Parts: sequence; structure tokens; C-alpha cells
Amino acid sequence: MKKLLVLSLTTLSLVFHSCGGGASKSDSGASKDYKDASLTIEERVDALLPLMSIEEKVAQMRIFHANIGTKPDEDGNLKLSKRVIKKLELGIAGIKNPGEHIDPVAAAKMNNELQKYIIEHNRWGIPALFVTESYNGVDAEGCTKFGRPMTSSASFNPELVQRQWDVVGREARLRGMHMCHSPEADVVRDPRFGRMSEAFGEDTYLVTQMVKNAVIGVQGNYEGLGKGTHIGAVAKHFAGYGQVLGGSNFAAIEISERTLIDEIYPPFEAAIKEGRTLGIMASHGDLNGVASHGNKALLTGVLRDQWGFNGYVVSDSNDIARLFYFMNVAESPEAAAQMGLEAGIDVDLYAEDSYSYLPKMVKDNPELEKLIDRSVRRVLRTKFTLGLFDNPYIKLEDVKKGVRAASSLELAKESDLESIILLKNENNALPLNKNKSIKVALLGPLVKENTKEMFASVAGDKVKFIAERGFALTNERGGAPELLDRDPKAIASLVNKAKSADVSILFLGGDKFTSKEAYFSNSTLGDRATIDPVGPQDELVEKIKALGKPVIVVLKHRRTLSINVISEKADAILDTWDLSEFGDESTAKIVFGEVSPSGKSPVTIPRSIGQLPYHYSMKEINYKKEYLFLGKGPLYPFGHGLSYTTFEYSDISISNKEITPSTEIEVSVTVKNTGNVKAKEVVQLYIKDEIGSVTRPDKELKGFNKIELDAGESKKVTFKITPKMLEFTGISMEKVLEAGDYTVMVGTSSKVYKETTFKLKK
Repeated sequence: MKKLLVLSLTTLSLVFHSCGGGASKSDSGASKDYKDASLTIEERVDALLPLMSIEEKVAQMRIFHANIGTKPDEDGNLKLSKRVIKKLELGIAGIKNPGEHIDPVAAAKMNNELQKYIIEHNRWGIPALFVTESYNGVDAEGCTKFGRPMTSSASFNPELVQRQWDVVGREARLRGMHMCHSPEADVVRDPRFGRMSEAFGEDTYLVTQMVKNAVIGVQGNYEGLGKGTHIGAVAKHFAGYGQVLGGSNFAAIEISERTLIDEIYPPFEAAIKEGRTLGIMASHGDLNGVASHGNKALLTGVLRDQWGFNGYVVSDSNDIARLFYFMNVAESPEAAAQMGLEAGIDVDLYAEDSYSYLPKMVKDNPELEKLIDRSVRRVLRTKFTLGLFDNPYIKLEDVKKGVRAASSLELAKESDLESIILLKNENNALPLNKNKSIKVALLGPLVKENTKEMFASVAGDKVKFIAERGFALTNERGGAPELLDRDPKAIASLVNKAKSADVSILFLGGDKFTSKEAYFSNSTLGDRATIDPVGPQDELVEKIKALGKPVIVVLKHRRTLSINVISEKADAILDTWDLSEFGDESTAKIVFGEVSPSGKSPVTIPRSIGQLPYHYSMKEINYKKEYLFLGKGPLYPFGHGLSYTTFEYSDISISNKEITPSTEIEVSVTVKNTGNVKAKEVVQLYIKDEIGSVTRPDKELKGFNKIELDAGESKKVTFKITPKMLEFTGISMEKVLEAGDYTVMVGTSSKVYKETTFKLKK
């Protein structure tokens, strides 16, 4: 068993004074300008970098995971393994997930001690970056659990997403964290991919708006970084990661250059230019045959030279080393390290057999130190930007009141309510009347222990509930879960429960075991070859529907599913994706009509996996032919979502039938709430280029506006159309504005809209 070092802040201080830390006496004559907070960040970096040895520089290019020996002991004091102590001798770029499994106060205390140890045990007192991730809020114990990015994207409310990520930034910083390997800026269009829900959707414009606002939120509009209130974002995975072939993690990525420029790059470009993200993470895979971690044209040419990015680029897990032993594009581990360095990877995540070779390599090739200096400069700049040299610690008294604040929990509920999508509502099956004495059965594999309690808290005394999960979808084994045999007794029990109820609410779909990241190990799987609901879920719907009573389906999932049987049999379907910790409570509020649903689908829902690739903005020619023995079009289109009221669109008008490269026009439509309840509606703007020098998308989302209308209220909604919206990569691979005819569509989804036309004249 490895010997562990246990240190409190007091002990650390004693170690520092007795053994030396920060600058030693022999360094007393060295310049200390980098500690002068009155200097600019660049001046401080310029002052510090020349002082460092090559070994110290390379240490600032490496991150290790806290699970190798960084945790608190039984008394809550810092405990370090020998391995970690060795790694920290020269300083470190950062540590991933320190304190992730302990409560926020304990984590802040431990991270203060860890930071103090790091500062006092490297010559120049350089602090470390502590790094987290965010898929349901901060991925750590005791933080507010929000819905997943795909879930919140269904709100079509970027301002709401920004507020959500503002909480993420604040709560992470209060734990002592500084960077976040999130948000995902990938455009995801293949539901076989197990990581689908980590991203914001299939559409470039929607993903761009969400990613930009997530970055702004988590970084506190950039101003929160130096103030110590927020953390830095690392937008990922650059580029094309959501398009892996076959939906299989680590597979090749084949995307045309035109599609990359017009559809895949924009969310990343917005994260850099508008969000001012501090970091970018490279993609696991290759891109058109070039390994992403060795792709200089991508990581330097596009990021740096074209977009002016000056933050740091971090590798995905172990991926620089994998240029040698997995991607087979480097002759040796050392060659892989040089390839990554030259391409523009500044920080090596986890690997022991990559950038650790750089000090020795510099002896043989001194020119490499210039590239090392370039990377270290970016890392140091980030640490100065975050204020870590001047204010590296967390005030413990602020943690308890700042994490899981009442306002944050209410925000999680608000986000849920705006993100739930009403896919179907035949004969107004929803909402249920909680003022009427009814018995409701809550049934199915996605029923949780507190589902009944949450529904009862919303419904009140007149509604009686029975609840039963019945069966699990898998054996719930973490690495490679297996499907369970059909359990006829469990199905029969659920049907019997439904017989005794007036209405059944079935909780179906998928969970964290049926859709998840497929890690590098061959024993870990997360992608799927089909997208039908697993297990006997369709059978359950059919049997309960046969009872002749209303059936409502609450669809929970982390990937798009082909829900043909559910869609046919259910009277109503609420698509909830993966909501916050209050998800069932929020769903109950929708079910009983406290709030009208206003979410819209951020993806196209296909009828069959055989339709893939399938997204609404495919080229028009893709829609020429349908498939034998399959219904026409998608099961539900992108942007679809019903309400408990109805909205009438009328009087579409355009300010000018012509636009030029130097002018703008406006398109307006009147939206009226023709029902009897107050509700929100997402008004969507699509544009179609009728004739192009290259084949063009059938239509493209170019704007949306979420409005709220009282019963009977009307509102005129106006969108500005700019020349920038009409640009695309032409036949010469340059951005062009082409004269010709355009159709503009404004409506409630990508399939239901009013339209008008205009011309672009040069």
C-alpha cells in the first residue's frame, strides 16, 4: 500500500518554513516583478517565464487526476500520496476534480490546503488550476443539479441558459475550482452516440447561441474570473467530435471542409470571439484523416491565426500519447509529444508517456523550447487572468451560503419548466385536473423512489397515486450494462396497477446506463447500434393502452429514441430529456397544468435508425426519396413542441423585398394566443437559399424569440435579416454572398410556418 502524506494548513506552513517553498534564498536576487499586481498580465508573464527551468515549464503543461492520491483524511485534512508529492515538486498546470466526492465546504477547505501546498513547494509559488466538468451543473457532490445541456437547449432560451451556467461558475469557484472542461460546442446529429445529451443539439445556430451564453455565464461575463467569483470555460471537442462515424466513440470523423466551416466551426468561433472562453479542448478523433491532436492547421491555423484565440488548448484524456499507440500517426511516444506540441496542444491531460519526455527532448532539439515557452505563456496567462497569484484561496464562510442557494434551486425548477416538450396531446389528454378526485398510476422503469412524493406535493389531496417501477432496463453495471430478460410477472403487475387507476403515467425512455460515454477501455461501452427503446417498454405501452384508459408517457432519455409505438399508443407524450434534481416535481406541474409546456425539440426525432443521418437542415436533395415501408418524414420535426393553448400566426410581412450586401431588412409576424391559458411560444425564423453555386440546405434556423402571451393576447414579432445570415462557403471555398431568391419562414417549428420571399441584389 502506498504511503500517504497527511498535512493540515498548519503543518503545511511548518513544512514551508523549515524546508523552503516559494523562492529560496538562492533565488532572492531574482526578479519578483511577476508578483506585482500593478503590472499587466503580459508583463507579469514576461517577468516569470525566463526564471523557470525547462522542467518547471513542462510541469506547467501537465494535468493529473486527483484520484491518484489527493483527498482528505478522516479529520478533513489534506492527504497526498507519494506519487502526487513527486508530481508537485516542480509545480503543476492543474489537477482534475479534487474534492469531487465531498461536500462543498469540505472541498473548499481541502482545495485551500492543496493550493497552499502547491504554492509553497515550487520555487516560484505558481498556483495550480483545479478543473471540473459540468453536465448537470457542477459535477461534484453537493452542488445544484440542473438538467443536461440538451435539456436546457430545449428551452430555446439563451438568457435562461446563461443564468444557469452563472450558477455553475459561482458554485464551482466556491469549491475552489478554476476551470471547467465544458461546455460542449459539438453539433450532435447521431443518436447512436452515447454522449448526445452532453451537447446542445443538431442545429448550428441553436448550439452557437447556447454555447456562447454558457461560456459567458460560467465565466461571469469574463469579469468574474479575476474577481474570484467564476471559473474559466473550456469549450470542446474541437472539432467535429459529435460526428463520429457510426456514432461510435473514438471512430473516424469525415466531414467536408464546407460543412466544417459553415456548420461545425461557428459554435467554437462564438465561444472564442463572443464568449471569450479561456480554453479549448481538442477532439478525440481524427478529422478527414488528420489526427486532431496533431492537426496544426486546425489547432493553430483556425484557432489562432483565423480567430485570434489566445487561451490554452488542452488535450482530451491521454490523446497526445495516443497519436503513437492508437492513432498510429507518430513513430514513437516522443514523436507524438512533438507532434502535439507543434500542432498547438498546450496542456497534456493525464498522460505519463507524452509531455513528460519534453525536458529530455529539448536537450537534443533546443528549438522545442520556443514552442514550450509559447504553451507555458498561455497557461500562466490563464492563471493570472483568474487572479490565482494574488488571491488563490476560498473564504470558507462564503461557501455554505453560496452553494445550493435558494435562488439556484428555483432556477433549476424554472429551467425544467421551460425545457419540457409536449410532443403529443391527443383529445387534450393533458393537463389533468387536480381539483377532481382521480387515481393516477405512476408506472415504468424510469419511476424513481421519490416520484410519487413529488407528484403528490404538486397535485394535492384529491388526487391519489400508486407507483411501481416494475423492471429495470439493464443490470445497471457501470462499464458495459447488459439487457435483462423480459419479466412477465413485472409486466403483469404494472398492468394490474393500471387497471385500478383512472389514468396511467408511464415513465419510459432511457437512463444513464443506456446512453453514456464509451471510455477508451474495451470493457466500457456507451454507444448503441439501434435507437429503439430497450426492453419491454413498447409492450408495456400496448398492454396498458388496451385497458381503454388514458395513457400519458413521460419520456426520460439521454439520446433521441425512435418512439413509434409510444407515439402511436400514448394519448400524450411529455419529452423531458434529463431534467434537474427536481425533474419529477417540474413534470408534475406540467401534467396538472400549473404551467403550460413551452419546450421545443432541439433535434429531429426519426422514425427509424435507417433514416440516419437525419437532421432538418440537410440539403434539399436529401428529401427527394422516402424509404419503402416507412412513413414519410420524421416522427417529430426539429423545433416541434405543443402547448396547452393554441397560437395563430398571421400577417407575415417584410420591410423590403430586396437586400444588398450593405443593407438589412426586417420580417414580422403577428402571433396570437387563441386559447384560454397564459403560455410561452418560441417563434422561429428559417431562411432558404433557393439557388446556390453549391447545393444548399433545405432551410436553416437563423433566429428565434421566446415570448409569453396572455389568453387572447397578440404580439408582433420582428426579426432582422442581415447579409451575414446569408453567407456560406461557395464553390471556391471562400465565404460568399450570392445574388438571388430567398424564402423566409416564421413559425412554430421547422415544418409549420408562414413564409414570404426576398431577393439579394449585388
